Amino acid sequence: MLQEPYKKLKIHWDKIKADVEVTDIAYIVIRLIILCGGIGWLIFSDISQKTSANVGNLFIYFVAYSFFLYIWLFFFPRKKQIIYIFSLFFDLSFTTILVRITGGFYSHFFNGFYLVTALYSFKFGTVPGTAIAVISTALYLASGSFDFNKLHWTNFSVRVAFLFLLALPIGILSQKLRSDKDKIEKLNKELEITIENLRTVHRKLIRVEKLSALGRMTADVAHEIRNPLTSIGGFARRLNNKLAPDSKEKEYAEIVISEVNRLERILKDVLTFSRESKYIMEYQEINGIIKESLQTFVDICNEQKIQVEEKLDTSLPPILIDRDQVRLAVNNLISNAVGVMSGGGTLTVKTFMKNLNKTDYVVAEVADTGPGIPDEALDIIFEPFYTTKEIGAGTGLGLPICKKIIDEHNGLIFVESELGKGTSFKLFFPYQSKENGDKIKCWEFTKCGVEKAEGAMELRCPAYPNYGRICWSVAGTFCGKRVTGAIAQKLGDCRKCEFYQRVAIRRDL
Repeated sequence: MLQEPYKKLKIHWDKIKADVEVTDIAYIVIRLIILCGGIGWLIFSDISQKTSANVGNLFIYFVAYSFFLYIWLFFFPRKKQIIYIFSLFFDLSFTTILVRITGGFYSHFFNGFYLVTALYSFKFGTVPGTAIAVISTALYLASGSFDFNKLHWTNFSVRVAFLFLLALPIGILSQKLRSDKDKIEKLNKELEITIENLRTVHRKLIRVEKLSALGRMTADVAHEIRNPLTSIGGFARRLNNKLAPDSKEKEYAEIVISEVNRLERILKDVLTFSRESKYIMEYQEINGIIKESLQTFVDICNEQKIQVEEKLDTSLPPILIDRDQVRLAVNNLISNAVGVMSGGGTLTVKTFMKNLNKTDYVVAEVADTGPGIPDEALDIIFEPFYTTKEIGAGTGLGLPICKKIIDEHNGLIFVESELGKGTSFKLFFPYQSKENGDKIKCWEFTKCGVEKAEGAMELRCPAYPNYGRICWSVAGTFCGKRVTGAIAQKLGDCRKCEFYQRVAIRRDL
């Protein structure tokens, strides 16, 4: 029968032991020492029977309230501060009564006030400790019934002086220790965040290296396949032109041509994803690119009874992009959206401005009302060759190509999906106005050396030369990819950077 309560108490102790401090244990030990000392004093001191009885009853009171306080603390550890205030009240009352019944102004137990003042000054700090010293002085006078004729003022002055000499330095020491502890805890939290950020960056770096190796291998294989495939396609077209219209041979030749065309499309996607593209970055209107992309899908949308909704913000500023690459990314998203709405639906295309991480972004959103994407697939849809389409219907490179294009534009891509309702993809392109670009840049402020020709080649910082005012979002810890900025790599968190604080927070630079 006793095992069940014991197990519950043990479980509760396991929950609260993390909140137990060294001072809590010290207070228990001190109370045990006081109790043992009191018992010893009662046994060996030459005092009257009445005084002995009074002191004995007082120690019973001491044990009772101490037991009550620690039971309270055991079951309600979160109320520790309130419990220790009650503990202070009981300890002061115990000390006052003890001094009163053992001689008043002449009692040797005045040292109890020293102990109470020292302990609670350490617990609560300088100001509360000073207040406790004042209260102890008043209670000391009360223990002698305020009979000042019996008071030796020299002894009184020395005792009170020592009360304050205990309260002030111990309180100051306590506050210093508490301040140092808070700083250490803060540094530990920052260190944990930094370590987690480094782990994230490390995982991304490993992924980038794997994709880079895969890309190099894939590009070599695709190149080797492309040459004979071109020959096969060319010969098949020649044969097709010379064969009789209704012959089996012509049917076979057309199948070969169709499959060659499909393989060429696949190879084109593979090469687009794997090779290093040369981006021509110019200030462009995103709305014009989206309208061109939509025009490509007008016929198929009409065939599938897909309603197209355009919600384009005409006030958007031009952004620095490669027109052809961005159109390819938008085409891939629209193609995927149309592909999942073969039975009809609504294709919504929006553009708008959004501020994220103290940076303005121009956002292009493509949303469909298709079946949606399962949660378990959302984390892997940007992986190369992952596809939910039937074999032969897709390469699984459409979204990875989108991701690659957005990464090259120092942007972000987000996906939201709900089963049965549809999916939304958002492309975030960082915006830095030409006017803002004329102000001091990050490399000018931090002196990282990226503007030098040799430094730029070595660091390959995406912030240089066009994004010197929003470096934290294109090359730092808010970029959503590998951190490439020299200062960001060193600090581990762009919020620690003085340039970020001056430009993004205080806005005085």
